[in-house]
Amino acid sequence: MSMRKDGLATREKILDGARDLVLRLGYSGMKIDHVLEHVGITKGAFFHHFKTKDELAKALLRRYASQDALIYAETREQAEKLSDDPLQQILIFIRLFEDMFSEMTEPYPGCLLASYVYELQQFDDETRSLLHETFARWRTLLQEKFELIVKKYPPKTPVNPAQLADGFTVVLEGAFILAKAMNDARMASEQLRLYRNYIELLFAAPAPAR
Repeated sequence: MSMRKDGLATREKILDGARDLVLRLGYSGMKIDHVLEHVGITKGAFFHHFKTKDELAKALLRRYASQDALIYAETREQAEKLSDDPLQQILIFIRLFEDMFSEMTEPYPGCLLASYVYELQQFDDETRSLLHETFARWRTLLQEKFELIVKKYPPKTPVNPAQLADGFTVVLEGAFILAKAMNDARMASEQLRLYRNYIELLFAAPAPAR
């Protein structure tokens, strides 16, 4: 393995370790010494890649946001391959996430973005802006679909496509918290199923008059 590959591998190990520690201890509770011990590296190796804890926080956030964006994009692409109808696409999208979490035997460890949001006072404007951009990107991804759905399927009650898109994030993030608090790995999948049922009922065709 080349020195460059060695360096990239070490950087990824640091980011993996920091992610685990933030989810377990919170950002303010995580110290650089914790990362060194958790990953098994020297201070010199750490500071070769990250000059400060704040720099590590930004790199960790960017990586997490990029990974999540890829999962969202791939899942939406898969849904689009399975149906041409926007309502079916969004229902399939949600179902694919349900299936993803239904296979877990332990509660999902949590969302790094949520961990950052809980401690906003710890971060500078750049990090806060990155958080805003990430959540806004999730909204845009689903809002486009809901705008098409609203045009094609009149909803049972007036709705806002952006708020419906945000609803997916609200359900998912809330389910992570509840699953950890109740020590029940099923909750993420169950709450997503209820959200999917809500979307289905909201845009279902009215029953024919008798």
